[in-house]
Amino acid sequence: MSRRCALLAWALLGLLRLGEAQKTEAPACCSPIVPRNEWRALESECTQRLSLPLRYVVVSHTAGSSCNTPASCQQQTQNVQSYHVKKQGWCDVGYNFMIGEDGLVYEGRGWNFMGAHAGRFWNPMSIGISFMGNYMDRVPPPRALRAAQGLLACGVAQGALKSNYVVKGHRDVQRTLSPGDQLYNLIQNWPHYSSR
Repeated sequence: MSRRCALLAWALLGLLRLGEAQKTEAPACCSPIVPRNEWRALESECTQRLSLPLRYVVVSHTAGSSCNTPASCQQQTQNVQSYHVKKQGWCDVGYNFMIGEDGLVYEGRGWNFMGAHAGRFWNPMSIGISFMGNYMDRVPPPRALRAAQGLLACGVAQGALKSNYVVKGHRDVQRTLSPGDQLYNLIQNWPHYSSR
């Protein structure tokens, strides 16, 4: 073997070892979450913190307009927050996270602050994820569903959700049509779903 070939072989072997080390040593990666400042959220006045890790996730829909571009989803997050703060009198948008049909996750109250998404009993022990749109007659697009699944995996990786977390539909915990018939049917097939 020529010296040049030997050097190339050693270089290739070194790169392969580096790649293997990165696969095994890298921490779990989370998909990007659009932070509040990027969607121009109003300042939160919420103070009630959650005791992490949580066991429950409540999935809802906003039942309003859907959005499928970052610009339209930014506007929709602002609309939802404005309704919750100015009309409902809440300290912030009610959800911990919102999912757009653009496939992005928008930070609401985040992992640390109690939401106003599922009533007094469920709010302190759950994360509220709301899909922006009305899902009575249709399901969210695959990219929105992947964003939600990625968010849940991120919650486990960051220690915000227990590894054996349970997903519930909004209608499982309150009298409501949320998260819409089609989305509700779909989440019943998610691995962590339970109506009990």
